[in-house]
Amino acid sequence: MQWNESCGPVALVGSGEYLPSMAAIEASLLEGRPRRYVQLATAATPDGPDVVAKWERLGVEQARRLDVEVVTLPVYSTADANDQSIADAVRGAGLIYLSGGHPTFLADVLRGSLVWESIVAEWSHGAALAGCSAGAMVMSTWVPSVRSLHGGGSDGLGVVPHLRIVPHYDKYFSKLPDLVTRFGISKSSDVTVLGIDEETAVVGGPTEWLVQGRGSAWILGKGSKQEFVSGSTLHLS
Repeated sequence: MQWNESCGPVALVGSGEYLPSMAAIEASLLEGRPRRYVQLATAATPDGPDVVAKWERLGVEQARRLDVEVVTLPVYSTADANDQSIADAVRGAGLIYLSGGHPTFLADVLRGSLVWESIVAEWSHGAALAGCSAGAMVMSTWVPSVRSLHGGGSDGLGVVPHLRIVPHYDKYFSKLPDLVTRFGISKSSDVTVLGIDEETAVVGGPTEWLVQGRGSAWILGKGSKQEFVSGSTLHLS
């Protein structure tokens, strides 16, 4: 997947989609773009309809705070993702947001689908594209199995092929040994492992990114990590 000058920004979010504390970040992604907020709670599908309904409700509440039109896409299966009427509903988006849940399920449902083609088309023409937790992880070219983090996983969606995203970094993964190895990165790899704290976003792309929110972003290497506090700029080639 190729970035071009017309592509909108990408937001990789550690956690906190639709929380009031993240509203300013989401508002900034909509600035200067159509006030049409397209949301997919696809990644929550394996947790059941009640969980999906909760995330969809929170998304609607956030859109109301921002005073924008909300479009909730009912994508819960590969059949849904290849429904042309659902794919058409992406058109005119100012912000498209993939919320959290199960990253391998999300990647498997969207990969190669009509809905994903529509999302890429809108993003390529200037819409902002955001993913939180699982939604951020699928932006890479490979998505680990979160249950094991021992090499199993699925192909990602390829928006940021040079990155692998570790969400919830401060809460769950900051003390996990051999994290970089568990994400399939070898010493010779040119892929960067990026940890993102909760209620924190890394926004921009493809090479220049701004850290926003209450926490930090972390460039992770074998036995090392470099912190970038909120307001910092990262250059990731």
